[in-house]
Amino acid sequence: MTLITSNINKAIELLDNEDVVAIPTETVYGLAGNIYSDKALKKIYALKKRPSYNPLIVHIKSISDLNLVACEVPNKALKLADAFWPGPLTLILKKQPTISDIVTAGKPTVAVRIPNHPVALELLKKLDYPVAAPSANPFTSISPTTAQHVFDFFDSELKLILEGGSCSKGVESTIVGFKDDEVILYRHGSTSIEAIEKVIGKVKIFTNDDVTPDAPGMLKKHYSPKTRIIISDSIEESMKLHSSKKIGLLLFNTENVGLKVECLEILSKESNLEEAASNLYAALHRLDKCNLDLIIAEKFPNKGQGKTINDRLDRAAN
Repeated sequence: MTLITSNINKAIELLDNEDVVAIPTETVYGLAGNIYSDKALKKIYALKKRPSYNPLIVHIKSISDLNLVACEVPNKALKLADAFWPGPLTLILKKQPTISDIVTAGKPTVAVRIPNHPVALELLKKLDYPVAAPSANPFTSISPTTAQHVFDFFDSELKLILEGGSCSKGVESTIVGFKDDEVILYRHGSTSIEAIEKVIGKVKIFTNDDVTPDAPGMLKKHYSPKTRIIISDSIEESMKLHSSKKIGLLLFNTENVGLKVECLEILSKESNLEEAASNLYAALHRLDKCNLDLIIAEKFPNKGQGKTINDRLDRAAN
C-alpha cells in the first residue's frame, strides 16, 4: 500500500536507499530517484513502462549545481536559467561524464531544471545528489497533478508519495536545447515561447523525431486518457457527427455550456489560458472516469499557453 505523506525525511530515507518516490513540482508530480543509482533509475523506467530510448529530466536545487550534471553551458542557457529558474523550463545541455547513460538514454546531452515547488526544493536541499523525476504516470498516460492521481496509477507499486497539493502550473516544463547560437524548442510547456524570446531572441521549433526523441515528452502519442479523444474547431458539428455516442466535452470557457452532454469540463470561465493549462490534466482525469465513448476537446487559441494545451491535446488524440 502506498503512503501519501508530507514527511520529507521518510522520502529521503527511501531515496538514500536507492528507491523511488513520487514528488510534487509546480508542473506535474514526478517519480524521483537518485541520478547516481542505476538501481533507482531502472526502477523509474520499470514503474512507468517507459522505453529506454526516452531520456529523463534531472532536477537540481540551485544554478550552482548545474556544473554537477552539465558542461560547456552556452551563454544563452545561463541567461535563460537566470530568468526562469526555479521554474518550468528545462535546458538540454552537454552532459558531464558522471551522468549515467540511463538518465540520458545514451545521448551526449542531459535535460536539467530547478523545480519551483517548496516541497521539491526542500527535499532537494536536504539531498546530497540531484534526482531524475519524469512524470509519475505510466508511459503515454495523462500526467498527474495531485497525489491522488499518482496513487490511482501506482498503488502497491510505490512506497511513498510526497504530498504537495495540486500542481500550480499543471502542464510539464518547456524544453529547449542549443546548437551553435540557436535556441531550439523541443517541447511546448509552462514557460511560453514568447517569454523565452523576450530574453534570448528568436527560438527555432524542432521537427519531431518519434523514434529516438532528443528530449522527454516529444513522442507523438503521449498524455493520453483511456477514452478516445478528438479535437474540434466546431463543438456542435462534432457532436452531431457523434450523436449516437456517450460524449464528454472539454471546453476553454463558458461559450458552449448550453450543450447537453454526459460530462462537461470548463478549463477557465474567465478565458485565462494559464488557468486553463493548470486545470487541463485534472479535467482529463475526471472525464476519463465518466465511462464515455468519446471526449471532444475544443481547440484553443494558438498563443501563449494555448500552444501548450493544443500540443498536449494533439498528442493525447494521436
